[in-house]
Amino acid sequence: MITGVHAIVFSEEAEKVRGFFRDVLGLRSADAGDGWLIFALPPAELAVHPSDEGSRHQLYLMCDDIEATLAELTEKGVQVASEPSDQGWGVLAGIRLPDGTEFFIYEPRHASPILP
Repeated sequence: MITGVHAIVFSEEAEKVRGFFRDVLGLRSADAGDGWLIFALPPAELAVHPSDEGSRHQLYLMCDDIEATLAELTEKGVQVASEPSDQGWGVLAGIRLPDGTEFFIYEPRHASPILP
């Protein structure tokens, strides 16, 4: 029934952010027309958390080794916006997108249906 997930990152500087996902993160993409890139993502998982603050949605990138990933991204000129912090369920950090926004990345420690 469900064949995938289409996530959207909104940005006032969409071209720069698309370039980041293409050139820095190396994500494969397809041109949907007029340079509108749709990126392939690694396998994904979805969690539903309770909230007392209303409904909202978040998008995090996942990695196997947060320190190595941040080092590799830093070598490519990516700014670390939030240093790694142990959240119990994983180690969370933030990277700075070219439009100045923070994008979260984490090394999970929880059981995952997609990770070995």
